[in-house]
Amino acid sequence: QVQLVESGGGLVQAGGSLRLSCVASESIFSMDYMGWYRQAPGKERELVAVINRGGSTNYEDSVKGRFTISRDNVKNTVYLQMNSLKSWDTAVYYCMLRIYFRDYWGKGTLVTVSS
Repeated sequence: QVQLVESGGGLVQAGGSLRLSCVASESIFSMDYMGWYRQAPGKERELVAVINRGGSTNYEDSVKGRFTISRDNVKNTVYLQMNSLKSWDTAVYYCMLRIYFRDYWGKGTLVTVSS
């Protein structure tokens, strides 16, 4: 059972930056992909960014050019650098790992962007 622990959330003013981290309890070297999802109050969870084993990335349209997903296989960690934050980026951000045909989720970290 892989455990994922997110950190780095908090309160930031619009236009500011945050970096989220997601540490896996096991090696992510063989992952299919890891991603960040978010869920705003009253809304469904949505994919924000994903990175696959080969290093290819994909982003939700509203975060392109502002967010960057990256990984460190040595530290078993995936990051989400969030710049130029907007009020509508406010949400709980969840880390997800797909490995060996199973999905694992973290408990989430809250990002609040004040306008």
